[in-house]
Amino acid sequence: MTKPELMARFDEWVGDPAVTRAVVEAFVADPARVGQPLLGRYLVCASSGTTGEPGLFVHDRSAMAVYRAFSVRADLMWLTAGDWVSLARRGFRWAAVVGTGGHFGGEAWMEHERRRSMWRRHTYRVFSVQQPLPALVEALEDFDPAIVTCYPSAAALLAEQQAAGRLHLRPAVFETGGESTTPAVRGLLDATWGRAVRDVYAASEFDPLAFGCDEGWLHVNSDWAVLEPVEADRTPTPRGATSSSVLLTNLANRVQPIIRYDLGDSVLERPDPCPCGSPLQAIRVAGRRDDLLAFRTSGSEQVVLVPLALASVMETTPGVRRSQLVRTGPDTLRLRLELLPGIDPETVWRQATGRLRDHLARHGLHGVQVERGTEPPEPGARSGKFHQVVGAPSRPPGSWGDG
Repeated sequence: MTKPELMARFDEWVGDPAVTRAVVEAFVADPARVGQPLLGRYLVCASSGTTGEPGLFVHDRSAMAVYRAFSVRADLMWLTAGDWVSLARRGFRWAAVVGTGGHFGGEAWMEHERRRSMWRRHTYRVFSVQQPLPALVEALEDFDPAIVTCYPSAAALLAEQQAAGRLHLRPAVFETGGESTTPAVRGLLDATWGRAVRDVYAASEFDPLAFGCDEGWLHVNSDWAVLEPVEADRTPTPRGATSSSVLLTNLANRVQPIIRYDLGDSVLERPDPCPCGSPLQAIRVAGRRDDLLAFRTSGSEQVVLVPLALASVMETTPGVRRSQLVRTGPDTLRLRLELLPGIDPETVWRQATGRLRDHLARHGLHGVQVERGTEPPEPGARSGKFHQVVGAPSRPPGSWGDG
């Protein structure tokens, strides 16, 4: 099954007749309700449209209990006795540096957990990746988290701030997820925070799907999640070969059954046992990998924009089904929009560009121009996913002065 097929028949797909698409869409239209339980009992997450269609996913209490157990499993695998002592001394403070303003998985899950107790309300905190980097650095410096969850692209910027002496994070765990981590970024993070850096493979449909080991592989929580690497025709991909996509079956969620669901990620399954000793299925993922964009302010100061932060600005604009930003010049962005049916394109364009310009202005980028793309968002040739932020790879390196 694909996301568009299931979303088109949402009311038939969901097991609770009180959970209709109209009810869920009205719920996620209100950003103030992020993390609140739908109908008093369900967690709702909205996914991006990187595979061609945004999605709405509802998780029941039993599924959330399973997801929490997987977090404990990862901690037991990753942490030493000394790490646990360090976490306890620092109050288990957990910072999630994620996209905000919508019901995206990272923010929705963290806000839901914060509502479970007064202690979590004080020790778990969401930091918006959309805010200017100096403000983010100041907020993290003040909070001094023992655990950090972050997109790799944002983590790389934080590592550079740490190297410059403007940030002094000392996490016991630094989780990265939401994007693919390039070898260069992984090297930077390892050099900055060492063995604290850990990869997590998560999705709005199941979180967390897999967690990283010291051998550089992701181990699938395959006692509750079935991942099947497949070719374009949905036949099985042999172990050791890179798949066209992967099918997910979620054995934990009963309110919204996920059965052989096409995630759209290309994965490679290890053909032999992992040297780390874990018996769980070992994979590597070629998932979302959008581009960092660097611009110069009027004062010639370089500002680097996190791709998922830019994407979330568009995703929270009413009427937008899918968006794509393409850098076309040193100070020019081309915005491509695909709209929901029956939506006035001029109204959406004004709202989308207004939000985008506000985001740029918060970073001091008042001179960046936004041009209107007449073509729809286009998928990447390699992964088939719709990269939401594209940095025009054909230009000569350094020709726009962004390093």
